[in-house]
Amino acid sequence: MTISLHTRRQRARRAGAARPPVPHTAQAQHRPQPPRSTPAHRPRGFTLVELLVALAVMALLAIVSWRGLDGMVRAQEQTRQRGNELLVLQAALAQWGNDLDALLPLPHTVPLDWDGQVLRLTRRSSAVPDEGALVVAWTRRNVQGTDQWLRWQSPPVRTRADWQQAWQEAAVWARTPGEAQRRYEVVLMPLADWQIFYYRSDAWTNPLSSGNTTADNADTANVMVPDGVRLQLQLPPGQALAGLLRRDWVNPLKSAGKT
Repeated sequence: MTISLHTRRQRARRAGAARPPVPHTAQAQHRPQPPRSTPAHRPRGFTLVELLVALAVMALLAIVSWRGLDGMVRAQEQTRQRGNELLVLQAALAQWGNDLDALLPLPHTVPLDWDGQVLRLTRRSSAVPDEGALVVAWTRRNVQGTDQWLRWQSPPVRTRADWQQAWQEAAVWARTPGEAQRRYEVVLMPLADWQIFYYRSDAWTNPLSSGNTTADNADTANVMVPDGVRLQLQLPPGQALAGLLRRDWVNPLKSAGKT
């Protein structure tokens, strides 16, 4: 026996009406809950006091770093300056020795003369081919407010008249130089004082007290070359080397082995 569609619907309605109603709270419990949204965390910034402290620390570090760098730069500059001063001193002393080694005793000329202010000498030319003799002078003179050690060299001379003119110009250059004489000078280094001594008769003597020989009364120029020459420099403070510096030259033709 078949049950009609209408009868089925009625039975379903009756069954639904017979069920007890579901409480509202139970429905709420079984209802899916949406995920809770957590509040966004804001980034915490620095306070004004913290910024001021940070700036003060950075400024202190910058000052300390600057002082350290400045000290390093000053030390490097001082080392470089001292090195240059030593090189200049070595070059000047080497030139001094070369001038004495190249002394050229010529008849009726003065190969070496010291008058207390300037040392004048006659030497061979180092040019190839030989261009003639040279007159060289060394002196200490004030240059722009500082006492300096200077060297002067004449153009090559071939005649006695040329030599006499160059010899006189060397003396003028040491005291009151003009523009013509200044063209041949070289400013070497600061110098507080200097002295020259000759080695004669087995003793170091003052050239001014030993009797200078001139070109007119000398039998030969070779007798006017001493056995040795002592250079005594007083270097001013503040340089790479300061104090007394002594350099001895021995005449290889007369007094080899004597100092």
